[in-house]
Formats: sequence, C-alpha cells, structure tokens
Amino acid sequence: MPETYRWIRQVLRFIVGAFFREINVTGLESIPQKAGTCGLLVSWHPNGLVDPGLIVTQFPHHVVFGARHGLFRYPVLGRVMRRMGTVPIYRAIDLGRSDPDARRAANKKSLEALATRVSEGSFSALFPEGVSHDEPSLQELRSGAARLYYRARQLAEAHGRAPVIIPVGLHYDKKQSFRSNVLVGFHEPMALPESLDVTPPIDEDPEVSSKRCAALTRHIEDTLRDVVHATDDWPLHHLLQRLRRLIRAERARRADADPGKTTIGERVLGFARVRAGYYAVLEQHPEKVAALRTRLKAYDGDLRSLGLEDYDLDRNPRLGTRWLAVLTALQFAVVFFVLPPIVLLGWLVNLPPALLLLGVARVASRQKKDVATVKLLFGAMLYPATWLAVGVGAAFAHAALHEVYPGLPDAPVLAGVTTGLLSAVGGMFALRYTRLVQEAVRAIRVRLTRRRSWLSIAHLRVERGGIHDDAVAMVEHITLPGALLDDGRLVTGVDLSDDDDDA
Repeated sequence: MPETYRWIRQVLRFIVGAFFREINVTGLESIPQKAGTCGLLVSWHPNGLVDPGLIVTQFPHHVVFGARHGLFRYPVLGRVMRRMGTVPIYRAIDLGRSDPDARRAANKKSLEALATRVSEGSFSALFPEGVSHDEPSLQELRSGAARLYYRARQLAEAHGRAPVIIPVGLHYDKKQSFRSNVLVGFHEPMALPESLDVTPPIDEDPEVSSKRCAALTRHIEDTLRDVVHATDDWPLHHLLQRLRRLIRAERARRADADPGKTTIGERVLGFARVRAGYYAVLEQHPEKVAALRTRLKAYDGDLRSLGLEDYDLDRNPRLGTRWLAVLTALQFAVVFFVLPPIVLLGWLVNLPPALLLLGVARVASRQKKDVATVKLLFGAMLYPATWLAVGVGAAFAHAALHEVYPGLPDAPVLAGVTTGLLSAVGGMFALRYTRLVQEAVRAIRVRLTRRRSWLSIAHLRVERGGIHDDAVAMVEHITLPGALLDDGRLVTGVDLSDDDDDA
C-alpha cells in the first residue's frame, strides 16, 4: 500500500469520522485475507463522494477508484484523487459529441489501467449504476464492472491470482445530516455460476464476450439489490420502516420490557428482515400483502398526525437525561462564572459558519445525494478556518488590551490558541446540548399528547397488535435474517455498537 495512500486515508478517516457520529462496519471477517488477494468492490451510489470516502477508509486493503474525468479538474479534489491512484473514466454522457472511436479508445485505456492495478494485487471500487442518486432502488447497472472483472482476471493469471467480487452495502440513517449514522457492510465474495466463472481467451469473439458481460451484470444487480435492501419506491420503503418499528415496540410491550434505543446495525438488520418477508409473501399472497399495506398506511398516518412513534403508545418518554442536567449545570456555571462561557462561545463562533454551510449546501446541491458531499468538503475547510480566524483575532485583541492595560499578562499566542480551542470544544458542547434540549422538548410534547388523545392512543395500540399478529403469521414458515428476541431486539451474532438514536 503506497505511503501517500496511507496518509490520505488517515486524513479521510478523520473527516468522515467528524461528519458521522457512528460509523458501523460489518463483514470484515468475510473479506479474504490470503496474501495477494485482489478484486472488485461493487456498491450502489446514494450519497455522492461520501460513498467512496467511506469505502476507502473502512476497507483494509488498497483501493483504486475509477472516477469520471471531470472531477479531476477541481484543484484540491483532483490532486487528492491523483495521489490516491484514481483512474479517470471517460463516459459518453460527459464527452458529448466527441468522436465515437476516441471515446472507445479512452474507455479502453481506463479499463486497462484499472484492470492492471487489480491484477497486481489491489481492489477497485466501482459503482455500477454509473451515477449517484436519491432513489431507494438500484438504477440500471452499466456493464463496466463485468468487463473490468474479466479483463483483470485475464491479467491476474500471470501473477497467480484470482480476482473476487465483493458486494458492499452502504446504509445511512439521514445521509444529508451532520452527525448522523452509517453502516458499511462488506459481504461474502460473490459465488459465480459455472457459466460465468471463467477466464475468457484474449481473442474471444466480441459477441460472446458481450453476452457474458451482460449476464454477469445481471448477476451483480440481483446480488446488490438484496445487499442494499432496495425497494420499489419511497412510500414502500417508509412503510417497511414503520413495520420494523411496530414489531419491535409491540414485542417489547408484550414482554413488559424496555429494549432500549436501537443501533444502526439493528435498524439495518430489522429492515432487511421485514423487506425479505414482504417480497417473499408478495410473490405467494399478493392480496394479503395489499390488505396489510392498507392497514399499515392508515396506522402510520394516524400516528404521524399525533406526532408520535410506536413506542410512545406504551410509555412516556423521559423528560431529560443526566447529560442534560450536567450540561445545563455546566452552562449555568460557565455563563455566570467563567469568561468567555464555553457553550455560549461555541454558539457564537460556530453558528455563522453553520448557517453559511447550510446555505451553500442548499445552493450547490441539486439533489439530496449531493448535500453530504458539499457539507463534508466545505465544512472540513470552513470550521477549522473559522476557529483559526477567531484564535488570531483573539491574539491581536489580547495584544491591544495589553497595551492599554499593561498589567495583563503579555501572552497573545496563548490567548489565541486557547480561544481557538474553546471555539471548537464549545461548538461540540453546544451541538450536544441543543440535541438534548430538543429531546426534552419532544418528551414534553409527547406527554401532553398522550394525556389529551388517550382514546386515539388506545385504538392505535390495539391496531398495532393486530398488524403485528397478521404480519408475523404471514412469514411464519419463511426463513428471515437475524434472530428476533422476545423484547423486540434483533441479534445476528455480530457485536453492534450502541448509539442513541430513536428506534
């Protein structure tokens, strides 16, 4: 692994680690560890440049990317991509009316460069859809991944290697939001049918090669559809998420247990479970599925109209946490006894760049899939620059005050560094405090709603139990991923890190 690659990967790890509150990685044990292993990583593409950033920082081996050539024109981004060994990809849509022979030659050059890197012991990360998007389903896959695989396989034989194809699932809670959660799932290398598990001869007939690549592309598409838990549309996606939460809450009520807040891993597994059950039953009993969807949609609408979640039907949420009490006391102490107050300084310093970043993201992002990319790249420069500017300003201000009041310590550098650090730390405290206050406000609102609408809540509780029983009965003889515990939690045998999001 090149030294430059290591350094850049460490920087990227810091950046994505700052953007996401929780990065959960699963399936590392399924990645072949044999020396010289090489191949392709294939994933869908829902979140712009964040997707490759997550893959390169979490995958343990050297990753070579192919990216559309237009990205290399950006001064900073282009330089980083070249240092990472990224290979430019020339798409027909980008080249417009250029000569077809020139486009084919450019594509062949890109393919050869990537295949050579793979055959020498690297992995190439590809997004076969060819475009980032905001849909819950896969876009039509291009054949580039299949063509790259077979060319790399031809070249790798000379090195005694056999490339593999590893599907990758990228699952975001709120992909455009700062400090949200993401799960990166690496899966077992794809098992290819006998007709596709071949090394084609160099002089193979182009028509035969084209048919084989098309067949492998379909095979990759079928695999990815399950790996990323694709659904037909957003309404179905949201209904299946509602069913996941409903089942967890109902089982917890019947067990008289509080399973706690879910992890990103449990949410992804739970969605995979209800999705698998939905499509299995849909194939056999479409009329039952249609009836359940109608009930679930009505239940979801009633619950949303009250501003409640499934677990709110059974218990009042806590009004606060120890963290909220500690931070409130800390803020009180800081505001009244320390100058400048840490939390107040954090708000004052970080609010303007936060608003600027929000505005830039809205203007520069045509779709949701671009928001996180803009926030990550621009925020990585804006916030440190703000803290530096505040620190420099504090140093000059301290020097000016020292001239007026000679009794002050002559330490402008210390004053600047301290103020800059307090700006960063205060921003983190302010962010945490704001979130906890929002949770407390929601808890108060839910408590008032439960008192005011107790009859509607009783009806929803009964309906939730009925939907739960019907859904469970439909999948009684179907094998689903994960194991569902009595209290509603899901387990896989994999250690899933805790986070503090809602179920």
